[in-house]
Amino acid sequence: MIPLRNRKTQISSIMEKKQAILLAGVTALAATSSDCQAKQKAENKKPLNIVFIMTDDHSLQTISAYDKRFIQTPNIDRIANEGVLFANSFVANSISGPSRACMLTGKHSHKNGFIDNNHHFDGAQQTFPKLLQKAGYQTAVVGKWHLTSNPTGFDYWEIFPGQGNYFNPDFITPGKDGKRVVKTEPGYATELVTQKSLKWLDQRDKDKPFMLVVGHKAPHRC
Repeated sequence: MIPLRNRKTQISSIMEKKQAILLAGVTALAATSSDCQAKQKAENKKPLNIVFIMTDDHSLQTISAYDKRFIQTPNIDRIANEGVLFANSFVANSISGPSRACMLTGKHSHKNGFIDNNHHFDGAQQTFPKLLQKAGYQTAVVGKWHLTSNPTGFDYWEIFPGQGNYFNPDFITPGKDGKRVVKTEPGYATELVTQKSLKWLDQRDKDKPFMLVVGHKAPHRC
């Protein structure tokens, strides 16, 4: 028979070991949780890449994510299904150039100065690409621009003059001394804009976040 004093000592020793093991487990769990939270915070702080695809004169009724009566658009629908579908949104100005000016500036047409397609867009004003540039983003726009002035706030741009053509369209790029360089490209506008956008994505600095505006001419009328 173990003396009572020794028994108490053994029990105390066992309890101390259990407490030590429990404390070690809690400490390890807390450390793991802390690491996960730190990793999650780091992921949340990581800049998101942005691809802004704008189709031209594309009505709600011709996107099957909204209306399936007339046409099926499975690729656009996939973006809607895997992201967010705006079911109650409105445009400030539905004309081609003015709508782009509103999106670029976040201001109504009477504030950004581009009221209709006969006006000239003031590229000196604040735009979201400029803000992203300041935040360390690479920025680019390819395709339809339709704002008369040269794009500002973009590290790279290659745009149609005016409306642009569907077949064998001209593309404008910045040349030396601020002069525009116009080059005719053989092919169909949608395919060319897509190819040029993908090329820029492949050649960009992979260590920086990016924002790319893809301006498609289709399905605008000829």
